[in-house]
Amino acid sequence: MRSSHNSSAFITAIFAAILLSGCARDLGFVRPIPEHHPIIVGDEPYAVKAAANVMGQGGNAADAVTALYFSLSVTYPVAAGLGGGGICLVHDQQSHRDEEFDFLASNAPGGGAFAIPGNLRGFAALHAAYGRLPWQRLIASSEQYASAGFPLSKALATRISKVENVVRLDASLAAEFMDESGHSRVAGSMTSNPELADVLADIRTGGPDALYKGHVAAAIASYSSAQSGRIVETDLSAYPVSRSEPHVTQFGQYRAYTPGEKMGAGAFAAALFSNLVRIPGATAEGGNTEVAVVTATKQALENFHVANLPGDFGSTGFAVVDGTGQSVACGITMTGPFGSGHTVPGTGITLAAAPSNEAGLAAAFLTPVIVTDGDGRMVLAGAGVGGPIGTASITDTLARLGKGETIKSQGRNEAGAALSDTVNAILCQNDICSALVDAGTNGLGAAPGG
Repeated sequence: MRSSHNSSAFITAIFAAILLSGCARDLGFVRPIPEHHPIIVGDEPYAVKAAANVMGQGGNAADAVTALYFSLSVTYPVAAGLGGGGICLVHDQQSHRDEEFDFLASNAPGGGAFAIPGNLRGFAALHAAYGRLPWQRLIASSEQYASAGFPLSKALATRISKVENVVRLDASLAAEFMDESGHSRVAGSMTSNPELADVLADIRTGGPDALYKGHVAAAIASYSSAQSGRIVETDLSAYPVSRSEPHVTQFGQYRAYTPGEKMGAGAFAAALFSNLVRIPGATAEGGNTEVAVVTATKQALENFHVANLPGDFGSTGFAVVDGTGQSVACGITMTGPFGSGHTVPGTGITLAAAPSNEAGLAAAFLTPVIVTDGDGRMVLAGAGVGGPIGTASITDTLARLGKGETIKSQGRNEAGAALSDTVNAILCQNDICSALVDAGTNGLGAAPGG
């Protein structure tokens, strides 16, 4: 059983975090970069470097974010496995298109503890619509990490150390991430996942159907059945990706694009934003932003009737902007650390937990956001994920932008440091852009070629 927080105590901690820090999570600045320079930001350094490598090969933001995801599925599977799902927003400045891709892991029609994976179909659809490099190039780094091995980053090792009970109970996860003494491996330890490498090789050559049809789909369905799950092969082959226009909220002179409410993702953010704009002075010069965000967050949590919240939703967020102004922001989740904690034998794929489980609110706290100015230029691209502090942090930043403030790094948020909420963003103001990496994690911001 994953640990949960008492609702009233947890909400109190959230309020204290926001009030103490001025922004619910400290965002550490990478050196300023001239506008129109590619930037990547995420929770796990090896995946960010893989995305930077793709940009170095001529890839755009859609290519880089796809490569970043696939590398995360190997180097950060606690939150980004092939079994999970999520949501991405795209702002394409040249074509003046703004689009939302929904691919959340969903409950099987027959019920059960395992979710139907959405990540692979989602990033394949995003790449097909906006990418320019061949699909095969985007899988190369993740396949190499899985087959040849990689040293655990501090980001992954830290996250694993907090959920040893989940890792220990699954033979595949334990073999990859536990040492001989039965404890989680430390940062720098080498590990690999040859079975996952084989699946990634199939995906590289066969596209998403390599998971949703054929022998991998059969293995998932067979394992689900053996574990009293309800996934069948037709559930996998029929999985749909939803594409739509994102929700738009006006903050001063800026337009903020966030997920819609139709699939659960974005529901909490929409409620929080709606509450915020109704608070007198919340977005006006001279108003108390911190108090307004606290009040709006409290109202949103009460509207959701939240009784308990897991300590870790198994989520991560990242963003990429390229030299043309194309921007992509994503939030993805396994609906709990390592999802269900069950890995399909012979595949290396850990299945996400069904959204009907206790971490099912994970999708509601996925808050990718892209903000543009009056000329349609990207001002902010990022994501707050993993719980209400992540969404509150994004909201705080939007309110300050709307008031015309220059966003500055705040003091370290100790009140929220033990939580799994993270915020990563790319911010452009006064013709200068910066990667804002959540200082409560061990992520990375990169400027390829800079």
